[in-house]
Amino acid sequence: MTRLISKGPGVASSAQSPVVMIVDDDAAIRASLDSLFRSIGLETRLFSSPSELLGGTLPDGPACIVLDIRLPGVSGLDLQGQLTRQGIDFPIVFMTGHGDIPMSVRAMKAGAVDFLSKPFRDQDMLDAVTLALERDTQRRTQSAALDDLRAQYETLTSREREVMGYVTAGLMNKQVAGLMELSEITVKIHRGNVMRKMGVRSLADLVRKAEALGVSQTRGNTEQT
Repeated sequence: MTRLISKGPGVASSAQSPVVMIVDDDAAIRASLDSLFRSIGLETRLFSSPSELLGGTLPDGPACIVLDIRLPGVSGLDLQGQLTRQGIDFPIVFMTGHGDIPMSVRAMKAGAVDFLSKPFRDQDMLDAVTLALERDTQRRTQSAALDDLRAQYETLTSREREVMGYVTAGLMNKQVAGLMELSEITVKIHRGNVMRKMGVRSLADLVRKAEALGVSQTRGNTEQT
């Protein structure tokens, strides 16, 4: 690797320091990358094989994986597939000394952030890891927001969910009342409860939350997709 003066990654602040997991069977490469990432304040975890990574405790904060594509036994591409099947979606930066176009295409199609051929510049690695950590931070933020939405939705009664389905589909209170065989005033009460429990002040905001939840807006039972 060619050593350059490197700037720290622009990763969003977090209660936990971002972690870079390095998987390479070459101890010298692991040590070099460990030094590089620690020089800009990143925490690192080193693994000599995919089994070591899978057998360890994974970070529960922003993280990414720097992964050699050619490893004894389970390859980097195989590990990428295993992680995907297990629902582990840390961004991956691949590196290889024997890269070719089919490998890089397969890796990128499966969601890799970058594919660097050895020897690579330190700055190129830092840029790739910066992007990977930013993506993971964004993913975690979005996931936390969706969890909060789901928690709000769970507080609704079955009737309130039905009303939510109709009103976010564009029906007026009078129409909803006719479909549900309720009085219009009762629909208004349910609608008010929905707005309060979902933490919104406008129908537009409620529609956006329904879309984020994947709640059907065409059926009264408001199934989640």
